[in-house]
Amino acid sequence: MTHAGVEAGGEVLTEGALGSLRDSFRGDLIRPTDPGYDEARQVWNGTVDRRPALVARCTGTADVVAAVRFARTSGLEIAVRGGGHSVAGHSTVDRGLVIDLGGMGGVWVDPEARHAWVQGGARLGQLDRETALHGLATTAGMVSHTGVGGLTLGGGYGFLARTHGLACDNLVAAEVVTADGGVLTASESRNEDLFWGLRGGGGNFGIVTGFEFRLHPAPPAVATSDLFFDVANGIEPLRAMLDFAPHAPEGLTFSAAVVDVREQWGLPDIPVGAPVVNIFWAYLGSREDGRRAAEPLYAGLKPRVEMAEEMSYLRLQGLADTSQRHGLRRYWKGSFAPALSEAGLEAFMARGSAPGDPAPLWAGELVSLGGAIARVGEDDTAYSGRDALFDFLSLSSWEDPAEDGARLAGARHYWDTMTPFTSPRAYVNSLEAEGTERVRDAYGASKYERLVALKRNYDPDNVFHLNQNIRP
Repeated sequence: MTHAGVEAGGEVLTEGALGSLRDSFRGDLIRPTDPGYDEARQVWNGTVDRRPALVARCTGTADVVAAVRFARTSGLEIAVRGGGHSVAGHSTVDRGLVIDLGGMGGVWVDPEARHAWVQGGARLGQLDRETALHGLATTAGMVSHTGVGGLTLGGGYGFLARTHGLACDNLVAAEVVTADGGVLTASESRNEDLFWGLRGGGGNFGIVTGFEFRLHPAPPAVATSDLFFDVANGIEPLRAMLDFAPHAPEGLTFSAAVVDVREQWGLPDIPVGAPVVNIFWAYLGSREDGRRAAEPLYAGLKPRVEMAEEMSYLRLQGLADTSQRHGLRRYWKGSFAPALSEAGLEAFMARGSAPGDPAPLWAGELVSLGGAIARVGEDDTAYSGRDALFDFLSLSSWEDPAEDGARLAGARHYWDTMTPFTSPRAYVNSLEAEGTERVRDAYGASKYERLVALKRNYDPDNVFHLNQNIRP
């Protein structure tokens, strides 16, 4: 099938020009006039609706190299998509080239060496499934259709992080396609400066087409529990959680959310829409051991509803997949948090609203960090905020586009009300599309300047700028 052309970089990308890419590209090249274009351009966050000039579905590193070189020759802006989970929409671009790694999902496991080699487009579920076959695992996120690449490059925390460190802490080596279309290996012994920056610096320095991870024995079972408290009594379990956090066993991950009850939760005796405080914990072990480890979270308080279960680690990794499905409209913004003061707890509970305001359309969450994350030196990787106890998130998900304005404004205001009680540091995967100052704050001035120098070396033209951008 032939077409007249598509616009790119303000000029027409002719069929002849595209033909030069076809000669060196083995995957699919999808343009706005091709069947399947609307499906190919979709990303996870339903608020992001962009129309790239071309989607290049890569089959391997050679395709990625060809796509980068073509984009630079043609003046096309580049977006890189792995799982497409960037809440800020960095995985796609209007009138540019989307380099889609989704077809590069291979995972190879060496059970004796306890290492896994993972292609750059693999999802967490693919990594978890292949490693579980050998009774092994490495830190991944909490939604199985998230891309391994974006998660790891931003740091990557999940249920194993407090025991084995972040995803980036378990990275052994990476294959990287650079802005000039070259291919490098980064590790502790090769291109060490780049290896440092890849571990928390996001997608600023190149396209990672392959990851080598260190693996650990997978837990034979995982215990989980959801505790629901009335908002009127909710500050007490929050106090208990904050008191417990610095001393919690590393096998225990926990979180707190102030949220309105949803119908799909099926909670007995609590009406849909009622505000609750939800304390969730997951323990790498049996239900009995988990209940003992989490005892301080109860602090003598009886939850209105408790839902407990024991399951496999692989099942735990997919628990949130339905609620985090593709296509919902989404927003979140985060900052790292220490142990919150009493005023901070009250602000967290209020969700940015005043007495008498309508019920907020957004939620707040505190996710536990610490443990093995904090045992890595602050300057050992680009990831910043090793001393944080929690990741605070202001977040919302919805379906009706008519709610966009209220949802976005309210969730941002909630985050603003929490800034006196949180750190300027932030998990870069939770940043929205913000300017240089916010990114600088997320890393801290000295680390940010080191990242700028690295950017000047590996991407002086800022080719890879659709990310939490570090400008050269």
